[in-house]
Amino acid sequence: MNTVRSADGTTIAYTRAGQGPPLILVDGALCSRSFGPMPKLAEQLTPHFTVYTYDRRGRGDSGDTAPYEPDREVEDLEALMALAGEDVYVHGTSSGAALALRAAKRIRSIAKLAVYEPPFIVDDTRPPIPAGYLDRLNRLVADGRQGDAVKMFMRFVGTPAFFTAVMPFTPVWPKLKAVAHTLPYDITIVQDHQKGAPFTAQEWAAVKTPTLVAAGGKSPAWMTNATRALADALPDASYRTLPGQNHMVKPQVIAPVLTEFFSAAS
Repeated sequence: MNTVRSADGTTIAYTRAGQGPPLILVDGALCSRSFGPMPKLAEQLTPHFTVYTYDRRGRGDSGDTAPYEPDREVEDLEALMALAGEDVYVHGTSSGAALALRAAKRIRSIAKLAVYEPPFIVDDTRPPIPAGYLDRLNRLVADGRQGDAVKMFMRFVGTPAFFTAVMPFTPVWPKLKAVAHTLPYDITIVQDHQKGAPFTAQEWAAVKTPTLVAAGGKSPAWMTNATRALADALPDASYRTLPGQNHMVKPQVIAPVLTEFFSAAS
């Protein structure tokens, strides 16, 4: 494990492995460099890239500085990129994809960007985020009800009721509760694009980076509609459907797609 200090003084823990051009992986909600899809994905990518996985602030071995602001997470990425080099590739999944897109509006050293299913809602194929959702989530966390916060989040993202019911009896439950206080961070990042409103080209005009937008062939319509709309709205984007995949994309499926995209001549 290594650490880097972000602009506001927060310590960000990261792991570096492999060889080749630098590639930073950005986790979604509840995940970290030791828990979730990125560790296995990193293993698939290290033959081709120098892969950086990191604990987003508030998770794992990273620090956390109040009050939370999404731009501080952009600065965390900036600090990692300063270590990695001048031209850095970035891949984000779920809310990590939304964070990576936010970073691409501001950080010019992102050479290429790949995002998988940022959880945006741009039409009426599913209900938008409820009014006051973030406030209720923050109250649960403030009251020490981390388990209830995780369940509330799982219900919103569409986790089947059976899995939500049995999750507290599984070995992963303590890990989920340990980072439940960061769920409001993810919601803060995505909520403005979860209201069922279409994208405008202007809101993505600052993302000049060549971008791959990908979604799973088995993902729900609301999510695939949003990813296609995002690809259409970005100035320089291509779109890929990964057959047979859903939001929990398998590392062995997406790794070749990322390798092809990042390795191709611009």
